[in-house]
Amino acid sequence: MISLFPLLGPSNMFLQTLHGDNNQSTTSLAMKPEPAYSRQRKLLVHGTCTKRDISISQSIDSSSGIPQFIVEIVSTCVSGCAPSNIHLQCGWFASARIVNPRTFKRLSYDDCLVNAGKPLRSSQIIRFTYSNSFMYPLAFKSAKFC
Repeated sequence: MISLFPLLGPSNMFLQTLHGDNNQSTTSLAMKPEPAYSRQRKLLVHGTCTKRDISISQSIDSSSGIPQFIVEIVSTCVSGCAPSNIHLQCGWFASARIVNPRTFKRLSYDDCLVNAGKPLRSSQIIRFTYSNSFMYPLAFKSAKFC
């Protein structure tokens, strides 16, 4: 004979007593089976990317001659829709060293295009080096977010 007694506490726990031959009993804690699915809907919110998801950093390469600056532009957007047509504020950006225009190109004063306007996938790094007597301040200007 099996007896089930609900316990105080979680509603899925029961005290199970098993009565066998010779008036011996065994007591154990049993769990009431629960469905394999949740009865409550859980909505995962997929936010859209913003300018905060584009990181721009610069560092100086300690070499002799004209200073060289290393620029890294990274997308941390994980929404599945990569930002594209990324523009940076860049003043009169110029370099004594050629920068691949598919990587970074000044279009006009204070408007530089990143990655030829192509989408910048999550964790993708655009890296280039430029040479000038000073570091140009680079800042996010605009981008197309899905």
